[in-house]
Amino acid sequence: MKYQFIDMNDESVIAKGNCERIGIAGTISGKTKGGAEFAYECDFPDHTQAFSEIVKVLTAGDSKVIDSMAEISAVGHRIVQGGSIFKESVLVTNQVIDDIESLNDLAPLHNPAHVQGIRSCVAALGTDVPQVVVFDTSFHATMPEEAYMYAVPYEFYEKYKIRRYGFHGTSHRYVTAKCVELLGKPAEDTKIITCHLGNGSSISAVRGGKVVDTSMGLTPLDGFMMGSRSGGLDPSVVTFIQKKENLSPKETEDLLNKKSGVLGISGVSSDDRDVTKAALGGNERAKLAQKMLHYQIKKFIGSYMAALGGADAIVFTGGLGENVTPLRKAVCSDMSFFGIELDEAKNEETKFGAQGDISAESSAVRLFVIPTNEELVIARDTLALVQGQ
Repeated sequence: MKYQFIDMNDESVIAKGNCERIGIAGTISGKTKGGAEFAYECDFPDHTQAFSEIVKVLTAGDSKVIDSMAEISAVGHRIVQGGSIFKESVLVTNQVIDDIESLNDLAPLHNPAHVQGIRSCVAALGTDVPQVVVFDTSFHATMPEEAYMYAVPYEFYEKYKIRRYGFHGTSHRYVTAKCVELLGKPAEDTKIITCHLGNGSSISAVRGGKVVDTSMGLTPLDGFMMGSRSGGLDPSVVTFIQKKENLSPKETEDLLNKKSGVLGISGVSSDDRDVTKAALGGNERAKLAQKMLHYQIKKFIGSYMAALGGADAIVFTGGLGENVTPLRKAVCSDMSFFGIELDEAKNEETKFGAQGDISAESSAVRLFVIPTNEELVIARDTLALVQGQ
């Protein structure tokens, strides 16, 4: 659970932080505009408890920036799945909360946690403070039918709206706009591949500022392997495991969402830091997990080069994309036939919040590291809706 406390008069960040490893041995860390930094261990059984800890760091101790939560005038929430119900950001109502919960099956790791966050904010701030929900699916609404439809009987799309939705939309939206600025070209003349890489990851093909394809699908489970998610599979793998292990649909969903991916292959962790440490120590399964991840990212970039007819730029963002230099090097290696050439020195220098061009001078495709700012996208939408009341 990440948070930022923003003064929208100048879009300056007063405080920010992150509750990590919720459900396991957790930590909370952050800093304030005044320079105070903090980090300590704190177990979070769920996102409700994580929000309670955020309230503490904002209002007490060395990290304090306000006397009480009453000083907050509006809250914006990132929501992963808006399904076919939400096409844009909206103000929170009881009906909106119910509708978000109705989509839990499409984002089982996220939507229930989002609702916990919304309800925790309402409990802490009261019903008079406006709250806004911003959906990850909305930026991908421009995908054409041939990209978002699945080759299952059409009646299932008509009955259940089964289709590709795409996620991480606020991140892809932010870095796409930044990349257009860096390219110095009109948005309508650009072809960009955006790689949001973290514990959850997705890649999007963006032509003229509009998404034409993206790796995640009906749920955030599709695409390539992630921290604990399998990514795309032969559907028969799923039914085969179900039969052999006598698993229910819920147990299968849990297996693919929470026990697969890097965690399932490495047997170490879903956290890249733990897996890297194990790989450096000689753990062969950890090494395999990293090789698989790099290979699958490379394949998606190649397929989107084909979908776009080439690319002006590739953007790396997210926790892994912004900071893990070996990952970027591995993904961009042996890609010169696409016009992709990485400058290794620039790559090593550009991390820990730095923005930069990491492409070699000879590279036909520009390679950018752009730290994402989903919170600012959410804050801007929140302000616009609140002012429009």
